[in-house]
Amino acid sequence: MIKKNVLDFLEKKGFFSQIFNKIDLYKHIQQKNVRLYCGFDPTASSLHIGHLLPILCLKYFQKFGHTPVMLIGGATGIVGDPSFRMSERPRYSLEVLQFNQICLKKQLLFFFNNNSFINNKAIILNNYSWFKDISMLFFLRKIGIYFSINNMIHKESVKKRLIEEKTGMSFTEFSYSLLQAYDFSVLYKKYGVTVQIGGSDQWGNILSGIRLIKKLYKKEVFGITNPLLTASNGEKIGKTGNHTIWLDSKKTSPYKFYQFWINISDNDINNFINLFSPIHIEAKNEKFNNTNDILNLRNKKIFLAEFLTKFVHGKHALKSVQRIIHFLFGPGSKQDITENDCEQLIQDGIPSIVFNNYLDLSHALVKTKLSSSLNQARNMIFSSAIRINGKIQNEKDYYFVKSDFLFNKYTFLCRGKKNYVLIFWKI
Repeated sequence: MIKKNVLDFLEKKGFFSQIFNKIDLYKHIQQKNVRLYCGFDPTASSLHIGHLLPILCLKYFQKFGHTPVMLIGGATGIVGDPSFRMSERPRYSLEVLQFNQICLKKQLLFFFNNNSFINNKAIILNNYSWFKDISMLFFLRKIGIYFSINNMIHKESVKKRLIEEKTGMSFTEFSYSLLQAYDFSVLYKKYGVTVQIGGSDQWGNILSGIRLIKKLYKKEVFGITNPLLTASNGEKIGKTGNHTIWLDSKKTSPYKFYQFWINISDNDINNFINLFSPIHIEAKNEKFNNTNDILNLRNKKIFLAEFLTKFVHGKHALKSVQRIIHFLFGPGSKQDITENDCEQLIQDGIPSIVFNNYLDLSHALVKTKLSSSLNQARNMIFSSAIRINGKIQNEKDYYFVKSDFLFNKYTFLCRGKKNYVLIFWKI
């Protein structure tokens, strides 16, 4: 790959929402190894799938010869970005924010393994390192003078909050844009960063940084925004209440992460493959040329789920997911699955239940809600509709025995082909 084509490559894949001074940015990137940055505020102990686009964007720039800089917002995380939020962000203690920063740094290091790069190794910084020693008087006198209140209150993200009588916007939140702009100026001056990337909701903040550098140093820098990750119906995908798909396996298991992509809408699959996979559009069409539309869509979803699970969680996690799927929905046997696989399913895979004493199969089916009554349970057992650890059990008075306990504590109970419950025995 030739680095001068990185913008063409990413634009073709749909990575860009807005580009500041596109023509000059093309020239700038052709001339030298560019340093570009993206900020990550520690509002949680993990990134989520909404961060995948900026992460991939940085990685593609790195592959084309440029240097990615990840900025963890140890300082800005204390303030909280108000961009397009209808209410103020929750306030976190310094201890929580510090813990989150450690987690984010570890996560980002996983995505940016520097072993393959010599001259453009990824850089991780924390803006607390320069904000901790700045006085308020210095900031107001040296930085605040370059920002017009008139311009700031007309930013779309600010206007929406100001018209809300109940919430409004605190001065703390209002100042966030200045802090992010100052970040860009420090990164430009000390580290030679000339491009900032972020989600499309960051456009106003990015422009603030570009203008500040122009006023401070009379230099031209650039900004790029990635589109927010949305489904075809316009719904935002990423961090939404209880349905957040996290990139940390302890918060969202690899199995659940994989299933998220398997279950996306048929209308979204082509767009997501184009965005997330390394396959070019032409190669994609050659790879998925099955005339059976339903099978073709399924193959695309499997391809995307496997690629992203491996990218986010690693090849061993993907193999674990494949073992689980093979065991649950294929011809797999209980020898195929590991104890860690079972623990992953208990975390947020299939439904699970704890039993504290031995039960017969009929009562277990009722307690796990695989059956609505004992009579129905016995009929299902008699008709060979029930499997224990993948093996059909048709003895209607069957009692569980120790050999049914995988790793001395787990049993997979299944009705039909897809209705599973994992029993955790505490006996």
